[in-house]
Amino acid sequence: MRLRTVRPLLAVLVVAALAACTPTPDNTPPTSANPTATPSASQGVPDSPAPDTETTVPAPSPSAPPAPIAGPGAGNAELAIMVKPSPTDPATNYTLVCRDGVATAESKHPKAEAACAALKNNAALLSPAPRSKDLACTEQYGGPQTATVTGIVDETPVDTAFARTNGCEIGAWNAAQDILGTVGGAA
Repeated sequence: MRLRTVRPLLAVLVVAALAACTPTPDNTPPTSANPTATPSASQGVPDSPAPDTETTVPAPSPSAPPAPIAGPGAGNAELAIMVKPSPTDPATNYTLVCRDGVATAESKHPKAEAACAALKNNAALLSPAPRSKDLACTEQYGGPQTATVTGIVDETPVDTAFARTNGCEIGAWNAAQDILGTVGGAA
């Protein structure tokens, strides 16, 4: 007997719970029958998405630092540069210290003046913006050379790697070749 009474009561509670959780598409005002409806603009509330409405605009990544703007900078840098001609060859290490675009005596770099001038002309040279996923790079091999550059340029931390394994990387290497202390990929 109790089972016959409990089943219809459970069914009514389930239907009421579902109705309370389902938003209405017509933005009718909340009522006891429909407590989740939102007021419309005609009722004095401007149109705005509900707090849980998804948008098509992605949120910015919290960990991605802003890329420096390409163009002239102050020309101040303290860099450690390592260039490896191949995986089996020993690395060549340089130190580059620039003040106002001029190499200081602390620099141990084969093209210190050209490297400092390149950094002053384009402060973002060692901090390129991340490459777009839809950017196509030519599949060409420029050689086994790799390089890493760490330090600070105009008070912006730098930690970047270079290689010559496709057209995009070869282009970045060539743009930074004065800083890498290389000509045509060779150390």
